Amino acid sequence: MSNVDQVLAAALRLPATERAAVIAKLLDSLDDLGASDADVEQAWAEEAQRRLAEVDSGAVTPIPWSEVRRRLHAAASGRREAP
Repeated sequence: MSNVDQVLAAALRLPATERAAVIAKLLDSLDDLGASDADVEQAWAEEAQRRLAEVDSGAVTPIPWSEVRRRLHAAASGRREAP
């Protein structure tokens, strides 16, 4: 078992709030990968505006989280489900 597998297995045994804290710290540790905070914030703002425009125009239809979660679980189980 690799170190990644061991860490993941240990993390998955934590309560949800502690798993969320681990995720936040891991994401924070990636902040120094090159792009400045301002660049990242600008890119996210542009992406959010683009996605909002798609929803407003009717080009895309939002999917409720419960449906997304169901599809993700199905995909992780190797099942392909139609939208």
